[in-house]
Amino acid sequence: MDVRLPNLGEGTDSGSVVSLSVKEGDVIKKGQTILELENEKAVAPIPSPADGTVANIRVKPGDKLTVGQIILSLSEGNGAEKKVEQKESTPGESHHSPEAPAHAETGEDRSKAEAALKTPPAGIPLPASPSIRKMARELGIDLTKIRGSESGGRIVLKDVRSYIQRLQQLAFPSKAVEPAKPAAEQIDFSKWGPIHTQSMSTLRRTISRRMHESWTTIPHVTQFDEADITKLMEMRKQLSAAYEAKGARLTLTCFALKAVVQVLKKYPIFNSSLNELAQEVVYKDYFHIGLAVDTEAGLIVPVIRDVDKKDLLTVAMELNQLAERARDRKVTLEEMKGGTFTISNQGGIGGAHFTPIVNKPDVAILGLGRGVLKPVVRNKQIEQRSMLPLCLSYDHRVIDGGQAARFVQELVEAFENFSQDEVKV
Repeated sequence: MDVRLPNLGEGTDSGSVVSLSVKEGDVIKKGQTILELENEKAVAPIPSPADGTVANIRVKPGDKLTVGQIILSLSEGNGAEKKVEQKESTPGESHHSPEAPAHAETGEDRSKAEAALKTPPAGIPLPASPSIRKMARELGIDLTKIRGSESGGRIVLKDVRSYIQRLQQLAFPSKAVEPAKPAAEQIDFSKWGPIHTQSMSTLRRTISRRMHESWTTIPHVTQFDEADITKLMEMRKQLSAAYEAKGARLTLTCFALKAVVQVLKKYPIFNSSLNELAQEVVYKDYFHIGLAVDTEAGLIVPVIRDVDKKDLLTVAMELNQLAERARDRKVTLEEMKGGTFTISNQGGIGGAHFTPIVNKPDVAILGLGRGVLKPVVRNKQIEQRSMLPLCLSYDHRVIDGGQAARFVQELVEAFENFSQDEVKV
């Protein structure tokens, strides 16, 4: 039997192979991990759907897989049976009959050419990316008629182009069909000096796609201010040992989580999402805060749920555990969904004000810079105070400048007026 990449959950249907956990000839059990797949922003194990002997592995680390694509073939038995011999498949033959021709000859009957193309088993999604499926729907193309040229029969853009060209040749055999032009100009940078290339990881492609979508669909405005955290940092210093004794690190982000939720309750528009189809603003009565975590692989945003219902110690413990697992790529996709507002703290790296991009479908994001000592005028006297840069980016379709200014002012007050009772262990 062919083992195909199963459904990965809502909104996810592709990924890259990180590592293989089996080899040809291995006897495996149902539920045993056969590979690790990097999809969206998590690394997840893919289990075997049945017992059997691994007869033919169709993928390797680094391969890009789509739901429905063949991973490997299993033969029945406990390993005593002879390994199933299969003709080594060439790209695109994994879920089609070997007799099927790669392309229909010009002038052949169209129905005869299409009959040679075998479709995947019923209930198995076609191995094609969301963008390819969307394009096929818009053009009225039946993807079951197209043979994928990538590993496991994955359908890519060049396959769709070839199919369209074949249809044009069948419809107009006397006219030559020019090859489709690439969507973007390809520049040969090696003309000016040595170069080297590196493929974008699944995580980096996901970040790129989402940032582009957010930036091009959301009219961004960023409100800047500073909060005096001198008193807060003194309080943190006094309580750090007590928190560490409980297994938690009391960081500025812990205070930020509680301060943000306090202000979100006063200004619920910042805890909403825009339903663009229905033209409705969806207000959320829960407070799940996403935290941008810097990892070697790229930016990951896990979510701490129900921050309003937890004391500072609990928030600190969850934050420490979640950030550590995020850096190790051990968070699940579910732990990165359902956020209502996002915080991006760059203070540990450095820098002051910046313009964070809204994490769609949120409508706002708070950026924190590094707190620094500055001369500040207080009561007509110049004092040395620790000032924290605040950067609130928001969706101007939903939020107006006046609302943003008031939100930031309330946030400044929340940072500057933490009560000792709120932070005691």
